Amino acid sequence: MIRLVVMGVSGSGKSSVGNAIAKALALPFVEGDTRHPSANVQKMASGIPLTDEDRWPWLDKIGAELAKAEEGVVVSCSALKKSYRDRLRQEAGAPLGFIFLDGSLEVLLDHMSRRTGHFMPLSMLDSQLATLEPPTGEPLVLRQNIEHSVDEIAAASVDWVRAQRW
Repeated sequence: MIRLVVMGVSGSGKSSVGNAIAKALALPFVEGDTRHPSANVQKMASGIPLTDEDRWPWLDKIGAELAKAEEGVVVSCSALKKSYRDRLRQEAGAPLGFIFLDGSLEVLLDHMSRRTGHFMPLSMLDSQLATLEPPTGEPLVLRQNIEHSVDEIAAASVDWVRAQRW
């Protein structure tokens, strides 16, 4: 069973890549942003960074989604800190893979400036980058450079997922 989190800062392409991976693996996709309480969304939309205390209930909801996915699932979630990823691993109750979408500030700014209808303002990117603890050395993590297309990232991620022992 494949339980996978597509992670990274805002603008890295978590939703697009996650959807493409889920489709290729015939798994459901869960958009992690839809699990945020409205108070979190309002804070972020106002340019106020979330605290750990704001994030724990959200991470627990995502962890519950991972745990109940009997056939597997792909979830988008920023999972910026190691403690957040460890919490998701604990909640998942099974091996949990991460696709880390990483890239330069210029590419992130370009992605964010072109998207519409998202609550996260461009001004929040600096706080996300400051919070990010890259998952270097953690188990079941694949780093993907967001300079590549969504299709290229998804294809390489699917190949990696299929090569793992879940």
